[in-house]
Amino acid sequence: MKIFVTIIQIALLVVFYLVGDWLQRLLHLPIPGSIIGMLLLFICLLIKAVPLKWIETGAGFLLTHLTLFFIPVTVGVMNHYQLFAGSGIFLFFITLFSTICVMVSAGLTANYFAKRKKKISCQKHSS
Repeated sequence: MKIFVTIIQIALLVVFYLVGDWLQRLLHLPIPGSIIGMLLLFICLLIKAVPLKWIETGAGFLLTHLTLFFIPVTVGVMNHYQLFAGSGIFLFFITLFSTICVMVSAGLTANYFAKRKKKISCQKHSS
């Protein structure tokens, strides 16, 4: 039964992707359809049009196996080695800088929301 639920939930996530892709092509937007679909899903989660339990297991499954989705990208980079030859140190610093930026922004965002959640819960308990 859990496998069936996971498949249905992944199918719902794919529907959001397809709707976003369709909107992108229909409206000739410069944003990728996958991003539009993710924004639509985010909005639906915010307004509770789609409860989290409808996608939680499927999204968890996809996140668990996320590294498998990057294997084709890695193979593609290896097939085009000549494009990256001679840029090793430059690419190293770009990777290092972007990783630091992501870690700092993720930490600051998590810290902001943790403080916000704590503040909200304190306000509820003091009322």
